[in-house]
Amino acid sequence: MSGILYFVPTPIGNLEDMTFRAIKVLKEVDYILCEDTRTSGVLLKHYEISKPTRSYHLHNEHHVTEKIIQQLKDGDNIALITDAGTPGISDPGYLLAKAGVEAGIEMICLPGATAFVPALVVSGLPNNEFLFAGFLPQKKGRQTKLSQLAAEKKTIVLYESPHKINTTLEQIKEIFGEDTRVSLSREISKKFEETKRGTINELIEFSKSKTLKGEIVLVINNDLSITVKGGFKS
Repeated sequence: MSGILYFVPTPIGNLEDMTFRAIKVLKEVDYILCEDTRTSGVLLKHYEISKPTRSYHLHNEHHVTEKIIQQLKDGDNIALITDAGTPGISDPGYLLAKAGVEAGIEMICLPGATAFVPALVVSGLPNNEFLFAGFLPQKKGRQTKLSQLAAEKKTIVLYESPHKINTTLEQIKEIFGEDTRVSLSREISKKFEETKRGTINELIEFSKSKTLKGEIVLVINNDLSITVKGGFKS
């Protein structure tokens, strides 16, 4: 009988965001696949989880996925975790899930931490329809991708790194327009969690006024039919 492949979300900051079920699963599987075994080791030690760990990341997933699928077929129960958040969401996991489907493996993804949902909820922007676009291309294709997103009649959610945030905000202004409303959230669930909301010009002013740290989530809406009162607020 084949084993089960679990995708287990881990905290994106606050260790207390770990669910009871996630801890139980990690204590019961045969071994745990980790994006970085050193990073995950801190979490596992905190919750007294002593299962064997193995590396599974963007640089080796193409080489080890087939072996993992075979071990699942042989009956091993395996969990995949990443450094933070839900596996497969801008993190390793898609290739393994795809291979699992093709092999007929039972797969279960536990609900849990992910950065874009809290950022979207507190943005105050429409969330009945949204498009999660993850990270923009590093170099070639950024403006083309933003132009495609600007044509969408729905809220857009992006991830961005601190060293690219000023450039990205300027590109959003150029492509989406000066009336575009943006919410910027960073350090979600951590001590210095912060969300700033306003027009794109207000967000550019804020971003340039200080050095932003931590993973950043941008929530963007350029639908001028939506009235947002109050302007720039923290």
